[in-house]
Amino acid sequence: MDSIDYYDKHSNDYYEATVDLDMSKQLERFFELLPENAEVLDLGCGSGRDTVWLEEAGCYVTPMDGSAQMCELAGIYTDKEVLNLTFSEMDFEEVFDGIWACASLTHVSKSEIDIIMDKVEKALCPDGVLYMSYPEGEGTEEAHGRTFNKYTPEELHSMLKKHGGLEIIDIWLSDDVRPGNDRQWVNVLARKIGGLDKEDGEE
Repeated sequence: MDSIDYYDKHSNDYYEATVDLDMSKQLERFFELLPENAEVLDLGCGSGRDTVWLEEAGCYVTPMDGSAQMCELAGIYTDKEVLNLTFSEMDFEEVFDGIWACASLTHVSKSEIDIIMDKVEKALCPDGVLYMSYPEGEGTEEAHGRTFNKYTPEELHSMLKKHGGLEIIDIWLSDDVRPGNDRQWVNVLARKIGGLDKEDGEE
């Protein structure tokens, strides 16, 4: 069973377990870096919880998930169309001012993460902001039919340095927001650089 199969099979349980979790601390840090009326991709939106937070904050959010069953539940919760695409299927070019990838890219194998990160970078507008989070640690972890790829802050720093179009804003550790869970998470904020300055060459 791969991760998408897991979420299709256990969509209701996962929805109930995550829809009310409080990610406001990370969401506020991400939101503060966005322009007004930002276009945001909720990459691996799950229940749609964070889509709702960002929409209420004034963003225009495109929720996306690889699990058809999660898309159906998230569509009901957010009252929005949810794109049913896997990470490898997405193909956007400078569409989003921000990409929110909360505990979603952890399911991408380390042998494939650079390919997906290229797609993420391509989807961001110049100066666009990326947030992503991973379980802190080394190697991989199998749990309940899902594979979690863990990272240390140093490993994420090295990985992002390979993508010259992304500038690290901050990497920090945070506690798991689920009650009774002592896992640590590595949070990343990065910005896409190298966009053309619209004022260059203008009179």
